[in-house]
Amino acid sequence: MLAAERRDVLLSRLHTAGKVVAKEIAAELGVTEDMIRRDLRELAAAGLCQRVYGGALPVSPAVADYATRTTVATSSKERVAAAAAALIRPGSTVLLDGGTTALAVTAALPADLAATVVTHSPTVAAALVAHPTVDVYVLGGRLFKHSAVTCGAATAEAARAITADLFLLGVTGVHEEAGLTTGDPDEAALKRTLAGRAAETYVLASSEKIGTASPFTVLAPAEVTGIVTDADPAHPALRALRAADVTVVEA
Repeated sequence: MLAAERRDVLLSRLHTAGKVVAKEIAAELGVTEDMIRRDLRELAAAGLCQRVYGGALPVSPAVADYATRTTVATSSKERVAAAAAALIRPGSTVLLDGGTTALAVTAALPADLAATVVTHSPTVAAALVAHPTVDVYVLGGRLFKHSAVTCGAATAEAARAITADLFLLGVTGVHEEAGLTTGDPDEAALKRTLAGRAAETYVLASSEKIGTASPFTVLAPAEVTGIVTDADPAHPALRALRAADVTVVEA
């Protein structure tokens, strides 16, 4: 089998099974594991899969730059945003992550909501100007332009002074084995810090993120209160998460 044919088989298996186990597919194709690992390295370098120990997982489309992400799965994000906005109680303090789904949450908030929102996203903060009864606090720091959020030591230090009722967490991948992931290590660390400052953490997971993975782990699914998603409830990743007693909120 030619290398191109093997890679086609690997991509097909990622699509149908949601993962590739190098040892299993090497035996199936009658080639060495080293050959499969080399193929997976090349696919990962091309942005077509996310390598993990023993094989690979589907790569998340949500690791694209911010401008591109504003055009991806917009209706899906709106459904998730509406369900997430319903979790915000009047008078509560909410940590709202950055990203395009978090921005959609601001549009889904009731016009008369009285609450406090703390965010490290300038775009989210600017969108909340239209909500006269929402107090807005912005965490400062270095601007990470890829995601349009502040990040780094200064942001983390400011976050540790906050105590919130709810954190609406944005990630780029949700997978039963890889967990909740994102594409940047500093972002992952800050998201963990924010989650540690809230009584409850819900994940904003539009359908294209379910069953995919990015390089850096934020949290294990069991460490959050629930996952808000509009993905098909029969999706294998969601079935596995529910089997592990992870709460899935249908949007």
